[in-house]
Amino acid sequence: MALREILLWPDPKLKQPCAEVGDPAAVSELVTDMLETMYDAPGRGLAAPQVGVLSRVFVMDAGWKDGDMTPVVCIDPQILAVADETAPGDEGCLSIPGVTATVRRPVWVRMAYTDLNGDRQERRFEGAEAIVAQHEYDHLDGLVHFDRLDPTTAADLMHAYERGK
Repeated sequence: MALREILLWPDPKLKQPCAEVGDPAAVSELVTDMLETMYDAPGRGLAAPQVGVLSRVFVMDAGWKDGDMTPVVCIDPQILAVADETAPGDEGCLSIPGVTATVRRPVWVRMAYTDLNGDRQERRFEGAEAIVAQHEYDHLDGLVHFDRLDPTTAADLMHAYERGK
């Protein structure tokens, strides 16, 4: 296991869509490193492009700071359905440290993904897990949470981030 460097916005790799993995064994070391990096950061989620790998992989553990570690590994995830209802939630990002944004997202999301054992899973994420899963999924498409905001709010937060670096 090894800690990986987390890329900081506006690194160009954070803006690129990621390629499908196919074989989970090909990313087992990456996943192990990502989990170690996420917990060390300390974050609730981490996507492969945040550590410079343009593969459709993310890890998450929305509740570990409040209880037991229950990591989820999502390889080649797909969004199957989302709630019609949306709610605002505060989101931070390990690639944009020190800046929190209020983002409106669906209150639940159903995803299909492959786990590290190669088994296809389908799961409905709700609450904090839904926010983290959608946030990390966005990274796989080259998006950051600023991209989910109105242009004025996004620009204000980008300027605050640039001043704080």
